[in-house]
Amino acid sequence: MINWTTILLALREIRRNLMRSFLTVLGIVIGVAAVVTMVTLGNGATQAVSDQITSLGSNLLMLRPGQRMGPGSGSSSAPAFKIDDVEAIRAQVGSLNAVAPTVNRTAVLVAGTRNWSSPITGSTADYFPAGNWTLAEGRIFNSTEERSGKAVCIVGATVVRELFEERSPVGDMLRIKQFSCEVIGVLAPKGQSGMGRDQDDTVVMPLRTVQRRLTGKQDVNTILISMADGASAERVIEDIKLLMRERRKLSDSEDDNFNVLDTKEIAKALSGTIGTMTALLGAVAAVSLLVGGIGIMNIMLVSVTERTREIGIRLAIGALEKEVLMQFLTEAVALSTFGGLIGILLALIACYGLSSLLSLPFLFNPGINLLAFGFSAAIGVIFGYVPARRAARLDPIEALRHE
Repeated sequence: MINWTTILLALREIRRNLMRSFLTVLGIVIGVAAVVTMVTLGNGATQAVSDQITSLGSNLLMLRPGQRMGPGSGSSSAPAFKIDDVEAIRAQVGSLNAVAPTVNRTAVLVAGTRNWSSPITGSTADYFPAGNWTLAEGRIFNSTEERSGKAVCIVGATVVRELFEERSPVGDMLRIKQFSCEVIGVLAPKGQSGMGRDQDDTVVMPLRTVQRRLTGKQDVNTILISMADGASAERVIEDIKLLMRERRKLSDSEDDNFNVLDTKEIAKALSGTIGTMTALLGAVAAVSLLVGGIGIMNIMLVSVTERTREIGIRLAIGALEKEVLMQFLTEAVALSTFGGLIGILLALIACYGLSSLLSLPFLFNPGINLLAFGFSAAIGVIFGYVPARRAARLDPIEALRHE
């Protein structure tokens, strides 16, 4: 049964020393706010990375020369792919939606009096479903334009903003180095990728156009492979590897001179790294909760000393030890729970502001908020018990003699 008299006495004592009470719970406030903020922002960052990786394509695999991605991958010495490799994958590997060869170059784009340096991708019509691209307006290039290498292009939202001042560029001419191409479409915005690259800063042209006019070679840098829904990624990757080893005439003793990346695995790896960092930062922030608990215990011990005579009077006129213990324990729990509530409120305000500033989704997690609040209450019980027990065990006669 709740003893409301004990609760009222505890609240009255807290109100009597408001400044001291606030400074006492400051550690709890900071600890709870830090833990909730770190975990909430970490969850938002994980969701953002997952969304950005998903935006690269649906069930997407990336086939590249070299043993792995990045510096030291050996991709410079590994032979590039040819268009025949693309056709072989399309014909001999099952459970695929689209196979798109890509060639990439960076060039300066000129439209009227404005210029902008942007990545240029040469590919086929399969590039758009494979990369999960949709059109905001216009159309994609057709098979005739692909075969003839016609100078047509589709631009991203960033290129539209930088060169065409947000107006529709469809039908306009865009100059790239020594030739001009007609803008036939505009890609719907995607935002940044998981690696921080602006996906909307792009120009897509037919593969043969880029090979003839920009690279001068028939090589293919990367092959994007979109798997059908429900397809086994492990099975498809294994089939691709066996086919590529056969086409590249690699013996059993030779290592692969190509690599196949699953974007879902990249998302899992990045999300796992962010989750680990979030847990580490949350654990560091939780230390301040312990510091706050020690602060509560310290102040409660001081309070017991200051109120020794009051405690002696209560015990002398018939108060039970458990009633005195409950009063001081209630004070400690009230302080810690007030601190927890204030910390959660500050954390939600901070998370909302930082999420907008960092362009992260704001994901309210009831679990972590309840856990932080429960932990703050537990801190009050744990660190308030020793002072409360000391107050309850005071000798009434000695307490009444205290000055």
